[in-house]
Amino acid sequence: MIEATSIGVDASWGPIYGPTDLVVRTGGLTVLVGPGGRGRVALLLTLAGRMRPTTGFLKAFGRINDARDLFSKAALADVDEVDGIAQAIRVHDIITEQVRWEAPWYRWVKQSREDDLERICRPVFGELSLPPLDAFVEELPELTAALLRIAVANTHKPPLLVVGGVDKLSSVRATYKLLDRLIALGTEQTVITADINGGYGDRRLHDVVEVPNLIDDEFAELEREALG
Repeated sequence: MIEATSIGVDASWGPIYGPTDLVVRTGGLTVLVGPGGRGRVALLLTLAGRMRPTTGFLKAFGRINDARDLFSKAALADVDEVDGIAQAIRVHDIITEQVRWEAPWYRWVKQSREDDLERICRPVFGELSLPPLDAFVEELPELTAALLRIAVANTHKPPLLVVGGVDKLSSVRATYKLLDRLIALGTEQTVITADINGGYGDRRLHDVVEVPNLIDDEFAELEREALG
């Protein structure tokens, strides 16, 4: 589905990431392994069509360096820089806003109900419990909050779903449960996420891809020492 050749993104002060080569096969869950930070975030944004590579070639869905086409075929979720949710807001506000986005402009949309929550969230949550409609987002367990953000972003189920790093969750068990739900979504979509660790037990991942050049050269050796 995606083939990147020496892609990178530069800012006025220097490179954010790159050059990076990687391949994402169609279907399943692909985990990109590399340190967190702005480089990894920028790479995920690039793979979702939200950022254009400054250098290199990104072939996606048969088109080269066509961020607009890639944008139209990808959902992006759980990336704070893009879909961060104000904490002092209730779940029913998030669901109501999503229902309004989906409705024709002339239709009045009332406050969301349990059936709206079920329709939007159940495909992502699977057998896990849905959040209460009247709960504040800031009070949700971190796994529940992450799944909620994915569900809201993925209502149209485009061919590609890009999800922020699973290593943001502080609990290893929660990370594994999130991975399991992404694997389930990968039966109908191509799913990409990121992680710094690279150990996933016997989970049926489509691919695990080591991604180089995500941080500045001056910090790369420090990162290797920390993980060594």
